[in-house]
Amino acid sequence: MKGFPGFPAGKLRLTAIPNLFFSDLLPDIDNLSEMKITLYAFWALTQKEGQVRYLRFVDFLNDSEFMKGLGPTPTLAAEALSDGLERAIARGTFLHIDIESADGKMDLYFLNSEKGRSAIEGITRGEWRPNPDDDEPITLMVERPNVFVLYEQNIGSLTPLIADQLRDAEQTYPLAWIEEAITIAVENNSRKWRYVHSILERWRQEGKKDGVSRRDSQTELRHQVPDEYQDIVKQ
Repeated sequence: MKGFPGFPAGKLRLTAIPNLFFSDLLPDIDNLSEMKITLYAFWALTQKEGQVRYLRFVDFLNDSEFMKGLGPTPTLAAEALSDGLERAIARGTFLHIDIESADGKMDLYFLNSEKGRSAIEGITRGEWRPNPDDDEPITLMVERPNVFVLYEQNIGSLTPLIADQLRDAEQTYPLAWIEEAITIAVENNSRKWRYVHSILERWRQEGKKDGVSRRDSQTELRHQVPDEYQDIVKQ
């Protein structure tokens, strides 16, 4: 089981969840996928803009971080997603409607709120239709702790000298590199900043391939089902 280092100090971004979720829904939800999907939807809908907010089926699929938590394989994750959505719709948490668009059938999911119900009614009366070009991919971003938290959680207590060295490192190397180097140091039982710094300096001198940036991968995901789900889900 992957460990959780705890919430870092300082101001954290929050997601609003109605109290009715805890009093009326939480006691009755007995399926883990439905629970994860419901909580995820509260977060994802707050990332949307505009008066009418909804999620498409592909929005769930495009979030690789979220899908990894639904099943060990793409097939099982997609099956869990479909099952969890059906349960949430049957319970009345979500409202579902499918419409035909230029790209084919589009499944839309709204929160069963006053705005969600009004949006569904507007679609059925032909008053508005969603524009696929307006939808930006929504994905869970890993909230990375700063370099000082990383050091204290994995190496040891900060000293003024170490703090200065960490500030210099933060200006010299990407935070992802520092996090990875600290992980390597922990795995090798060498919890010393000198060891971490030697890894970072070697990467800087010899080069380190990081692959496609997250922003580029998001662009490629726009309006398409990820490759691992192509054989499972038809758009």
